[in-house]
Amino acid sequence: MTVAFDEMTNPDGSIRPAYAALSRWLKEVPPDVLDYRRKEAEFIFRRIGITFAVYGDSDAQERLIPFDIIPRILTNLEWQRLSRGLEQRVKALNLYLRDIYSKREILRAGIVPEDLVYQNPAFRPEMNGQKVPHDLYVHIAGIDVVRIDADTFYVLEDNARTPSGVSYMLEDREIMMRLFPELFADNRVAPVENYTDELLATLKSLAPATSSNDPVVVVLTPGIYNSAYYEHSFLADRLGVELVEGRDLFIKNDVVYMRTTEGPKRVDVIYRRLDDDFIDPLAFRPDSVLGVPGLMSAYHAGNVTLTNAVGTGVADDKAVYSYMPEIVKFYLGEEPLLKNVPTWRCREADHLKYVLDHLNELVVKEVHGSGGYGMLIGPRADKAQIELFRAKLKQDPGNFIAQPTLALSTCPTFVDEGIAPRHVDLRPFVLTGADRTRIVPGGLTRVALQAGSLVVNSSQGGGTKDTWVLDD
Repeated sequence: MTVAFDEMTNPDGSIRPAYAALSRWLKEVPPDVLDYRRKEAEFIFRRIGITFAVYGDSDAQERLIPFDIIPRILTNLEWQRLSRGLEQRVKALNLYLRDIYSKREILRAGIVPEDLVYQNPAFRPEMNGQKVPHDLYVHIAGIDVVRIDADTFYVLEDNARTPSGVSYMLEDREIMMRLFPELFADNRVAPVENYTDELLATLKSLAPATSSNDPVVVVLTPGIYNSAYYEHSFLADRLGVELVEGRDLFIKNDVVYMRTTEGPKRVDVIYRRLDDDFIDPLAFRPDSVLGVPGLMSAYHAGNVTLTNAVGTGVADDKAVYSYMPEIVKFYLGEEPLLKNVPTWRCREADHLKYVLDHLNELVVKEVHGSGGYGMLIGPRADKAQIELFRAKLKQDPGNFIAQPTLALSTCPTFVDEGIAPRHVDLRPFVLTGADRTRIVPGGLTRVALQAGSLVVNSSQGGGTKDTWVLDD
């Protein structure tokens, strides 16, 4: 079995330079002090209400996401290389979306199969020929990245609809600065707390041409029962804008207004945190009580910007992901700076045959799956699980892709038995405005807290870490 790359320790036992100060500190701090600080962090999280809910949970209780107090560290050089690749990838995603909702040149060129677009449940015919402000569809992207050695990062997934987790990135940093000021004194850590300033600047830059010089931005939430409601409330508060539900907005003459105690107030940009299906019962699901009747009419009239645009989900499923290297080359004429994980598309007969013959070696995922659900990790699955997935693949091969089992990098993590390596991924957040692209240095590091586990999702028992980019 491949040995995972340890981000702190070289194979000869020496410490990588980025972790030198942290390694010295860990050797000096008694384990009981670390344990006390961990409990203190948990108390702070609980007191300020940083929780999430798991859909389908029998007790439906809100949970704390476990927080690991040992930071994950990247050098500035590593971050610059990574951020250039992220910017390139999101630029290609925006060009792809503009194309498939207009000229569809990539389909005519045979690069991406037509049925992968037209039969995709996230494809929105209502967006055909629709002009979106500044020709941008993905304004806020969360790109999941994994590392396998000192130089190689792979993109694991593109989140182009309503990526979540940025509140944890910001809260993790605040708690680390409160609990470990001595660590920040020994390391020049690039700040992330300016993310909400960058987000607000991005959102205002996207305002439609009909808006005022000071565009009004709101965060649209499905409400308190949504699993990410804490984040919606957190972001609205940090942005200094109103947190609204569908019932707080109405449409008049194709313009969006917000009900306030001082009367109606025009809204120019809606940072929406609910899915396409629910945003307008007149355009999509008629039974939706979460959206705003007539919102799509205002959108089509060019009087409001929806962030992210309607229909972006057609670009971020796992089947389209497998074509991203070709998509980057087609629109930008460049080689991708970030690698894709090799992917077998089970919709293709030869790919399916290979996957069925190697199920015990591969990771199999649902094309539209998320949260770590509906997947098979072959090397860690028992015979019954493998046979169950074999039957699923034969019944509906188009619903699955398969990938090799990557040896995700590990970082030192404070667990019950002490400090031990645990597998991690990284979700940086890429903001694309009409003026420029903004990426705060770092992102949300998710960590698989169980020994040997590769599943980092919070719904599957994963935790989070503060991510440091050292300012050289």
